[in-house]
Amino acid sequence: MKTIAVHANRIGPTLTPDRSRVLMRPFYPSSDDIARRIVARILALSDEEVASLLSQVLGEFEARHEQMEQLVRNRFVQVRHYLGEAWEPSPERQALIGSYFTHEYSPESAALFNPSIVPHPDQAGLSKGALRFIMSLRATGEGHISSITFRMGTVSAQHRITLMPAVPFVMEPKRVPNAAYEKALFCRKLQEAGVHNDFCQRVLGQLPETFVLDDLHHVMTKELRQTDPADATVDRAVRGILLLAESNYEVNFAPSTRVSQRVLFPSTASQRNGIEDARFVRFQNDDGSFAYYATYTAYDGKITLPQLLETPDFLHFKFNTLNGPAVQNKGMALFPRKINGRYAMISRQDDENILLMFSDNIHFWQTPQVLLSPAQPWEFIKMGNCGSPIETEAGWLVLSHGVGALRKYCLGAFLLDLADPTRVIGRLREPLLSPNESEREGYVPNVVYTCGALLHGRELVIPYAMSDYATSFASVSLDELLAAIVS
Repeated sequence: MKTIAVHANRIGPTLTPDRSRVLMRPFYPSSDDIARRIVARILALSDEEVASLLSQVLGEFEARHEQMEQLVRNRFVQVRHYLGEAWEPSPERQALIGSYFTHEYSPESAALFNPSIVPHPDQAGLSKGALRFIMSLRATGEGHISSITFRMGTVSAQHRITLMPAVPFVMEPKRVPNAAYEKALFCRKLQEAGVHNDFCQRVLGQLPETFVLDDLHHVMTKELRQTDPADATVDRAVRGILLLAESNYEVNFAPSTRVSQRVLFPSTASQRNGIEDARFVRFQNDDGSFAYYATYTAYDGKITLPQLLETPDFLHFKFNTLNGPAVQNKGMALFPRKINGRYAMISRQDDENILLMFSDNIHFWQTPQVLLSPAQPWEFIKMGNCGSPIETEAGWLVLSHGVGALRKYCLGAFLLDLADPTRVIGRLREPLLSPNESEREGYVPNVVYTCGALLHGRELVIPYAMSDYATSFASVSLDELLAAIVS
């Protein structure tokens, strides 16, 4: 049978990193002794000197941040333990102290790449045939720390992309102080992590079916008073319980924030060096309602670990750990609905093949099976998915990436049976998109990559990264693509 070649058309626009968009982040001196000396120097200043210095700081930076003075006052609350009990500084001195323990961080100073795209929850007020979308991007800044940032835009009836201008102010969400935990789920995750011993059972036995972090701390403190401090199994259990609790958390952005203001920055030990390559999908629940999930890679500087993000509205986010022997490597991508009553996920376990797995519980993944292996020269080194499968009348359309000679990354595609996605209907023999001469240079040369595409009518819209530096858009006719896959 004759091979039909199909190639995506580059349609732009292109997003490049904007280093002027900065976050206010906590600054930590290299030791507590240094921190105390910094505070002591500020406390020794006269009121007039404090007023003058604070005026200089606010004058220089308040145009770069919303509620600048409140931000540094909030930071003072976090470092006031360096003052000792006797001091209660004036509000101005508190703000000045906070400013010395704060710094600006540009989350996308180095790169803005690996996008995924989903329909916006609000589709009101659009012209006929248009679609509003939210696009997530991996932003990388100083120290090669990656975070998730967002942009909003529309696709017109003619498939033209318009991006809303990004606002200059960016901000992080606030942690939900007493988010609820389900005891049964928490217990199962501890068991999967191999830290469910007698101490864990005693602690969990005293907790209600739904508990908050304060409940957990209270019960653990009580149990530790009655436990032999030399018992090493208890220390491991405590660390495991706290790590699990800290890794499952919720955050909120203020409703007044714009989509492009919101940044999800690493905030737990498992994410210390990055939240990478979020693959967002609009997931249809059994009752017909929708939720947005994203699988992402948490990186602590040594270990990469797939995790799960959930949001109903891109204002409130839940971070959840994933568990089970199949939770490893990178590139997990959730199907947009259950199949035959079970969740389904595309994954990569061995840094070479594409695998498929099913689960009765979205948090636990056990037994993957190989779905596709490298077959064409442009994917001889390895394959991986490029986002969640897209449902079409012909089957589940999955974008893939292949790595070939000189470690060049290209995009491909394959099709799975709707009822039985273990059955591969067909795959592209030639790349759908390859890096051209203008896309070869970047942080990682010779790479095109995406974490998710969007079907708009009969056109597939593909946001894609160029050499791990910037992001642009391409599109391809769905009918032409399906015809090439099954040829």
